[in-house]
Amino acid sequence: MTPEEVAEKLASFLKRHHGTRSVRIENLRLLTGGASRQTWSFDAVVEHSDGRSQTLNLISRADPRKGPNVMSRETEYRVLEAAAAAGVPVPRVHAMGDDSLGVPFFLMERVEGETIARRILRDDDYAEGRTVMTRQLGEILAAVHRIPLDTPGVADLPRPEPGMSPAETEVARFEQTYRAIAPEPHPAFELAFRWLRRNMPAPAKPTFVHGDYRMGNLIVGAEGIRSVLDWELAHVGDPLEDMGFLCVRSWRFGNDDLPVAGVGQRDEFFAAYEAAGGREVDPAAVHWWEVFGNLRWGVICIMQASAYLTGMSKSVELAAIGRRTAETEWELLELMEARL
Repeated sequence: MTPEEVAEKLASFLKRHHGTRSVRIENLRLLTGGASRQTWSFDAVVEHSDGRSQTLNLISRADPRKGPNVMSRETEYRVLEAAAAAGVPVPRVHAMGDDSLGVPFFLMERVEGETIARRILRDDDYAEGRTVMTRQLGEILAAVHRIPLDTPGVADLPRPEPGMSPAETEVARFEQTYRAIAPEPHPAFELAFRWLRRNMPAPAKPTFVHGDYRMGNLIVGAEGIRSVLDWELAHVGDPLEDMGFLCVRSWRFGNDDLPVAGVGQRDEFFAAYEAAGGREVDPAAVHWWEVFGNLRWGVICIMQASAYLTGMSKSVELAAIGRRTAETEWELLELMEARL
């Protein structure tokens, strides 16, 4: 579908949704940076019947994929509603789409700010924001983990397997994926699966888990974090999974002395989380989840490369991500040695 066709269909949808006289789409552009979703940014100029004019700054989230492991757009819409109600800074959802674009989609507000991690971690414009981001990350995550599990959308999220802890469930799930798609041996991954099973943390009471809480999925301004993005991997599990994933070395973008997303230290992050109402943090359990997070990211790197190599996707971005598998192997060896 051409941009002109997308603009026409979005305008028609918004006109029906608002019951207005006319809608004009301006500044439509396809956003980059997402490896899976189709995301359009645009301004909708709404002309009301009483002569009032209103400009809405919106994002369209669409997804042409289907499958049992792909979060539906309606579920993501409901998850964002629940997150906002729990006090998490997220883009406000605007409208659930119909079949106008030929694929499931929804509209949400556009939050201005920076998402490119290397700019956030290095540019002077965000120097002040970086001084408070570690605390903000802890406070926001505490709110994420308070999202009620029985709300619409959230109730449909994946949960731990019956009779298995959240940790056991995640290890089994990613090992199954790894066995199915790995084209060649990865001894470091084999060792990591064995290490994780031998060092399982105590079973945790399940909570809402963001699933992709990291630098790169945040919108940041000069004052710090403005919004949390990319909720399609949300599930019910161990809350420390989010903590461990945030500390994965790949999300530090070179700031290796600052393990919390390249901006801060673990102690400050843990303290902010607990002070904001999060449960007591067990650093050893977070370390386990950091090992798992690196292994998980390594398996995802293989998956992304496989999508390119098998012809499922022509995305050069996916091919490039595949090259990062070696980074996770090295980090896994370092992390496991620290606990041997």
